[in-house]
Amino acid sequence: MHLKIKNIIKKITPPVLLDFYFSFVNPYGFRGEYKNWKIAENSSSGYNSETILNKTKDSLNKVKNGEAVYERDSYLFDKIQYAWPLLASLLHVASTNDNRLNIIDFGGSLGSTYYQNKLFLSQLKDVKWNIVEQPMVARCGQKNFENERLKFYASPEECLAENDSGAVLFSASLQYVSEPYKVLDYFFQKKIRYFILDRLVINKTKDLITVQNVDPLIYKASYPLWIFKEENILEYFAKNNYELMVDFDSLGGDFIIQKTGIRGSYKGYLFKLKN
Repeated sequence: MHLKIKNIIKKITPPVLLDFYFSFVNPYGFRGEYKNWKIAENSSSGYNSETILNKTKDSLNKVKNGEAVYERDSYLFDKIQYAWPLLASLLHVASTNDNRLNIIDFGGSLGSTYYQNKLFLSQLKDVKWNIVEQPMVARCGQKNFENERLKFYASPEECLAENDSGAVLFSASLQYVSEPYKVLDYFFQKKIRYFILDRLVINKTKDLITVQNVDPLIYKASYPLWIFKEENILEYFAKNNYELMVDFDSLGGDFIIQKTGIRGSYKGYLFKLKN
């Protein structure tokens, strides 16, 4: 209901007033530009919080037990919001591997994307969905959600020691690590065949560090993140011998980074290692 009201307000409000609101007045969303990660981190509450984890766990337990339909960022929805390009990318990756999917979901929380697409993934011959998360989240996942298809690990090294994964998924996660290009470098060295990036925040100007203030209707928190210059991401993959197969608009739409006037959007990409 809250999201529906926001959409109605956007439709009836003149664009110039919306720009002013999202640039200067709105207390939530992306705000400011910081010289480095540490300064942004000190200006936020962080996301390594048991409160956030417990709320996410409670929401996903309802999805797991059939009491709710869909969860994203701990928020429950009465209808699954499918990200069709993401699902198509997952199924494409599986189609090149005898309809078997063995994927690393980096920063995948407690399985939000897995449960989002479970209906369609269940038609594959085999699914191994491996989530790499912070140790506290990984332990919670192992205790409450792990099964023969869904596994949790506290590091990429631990995950790859047990799995010969052919794909890595970053769904609204790459931007929340302090050194994202080093994370990519690690997986590049492993010659992972496919990369799927979904809900990546990008702009046309430059890589920058900002702080995201979460609407307290979801949970009360703020945390640092990167917003990437799209050209830099594309060039970095190309430099490491990956070709862009497709790009697409992601759930989240467009935004303005407050106090900067820089506009951005949520995008998705499917990359494949060149032969």
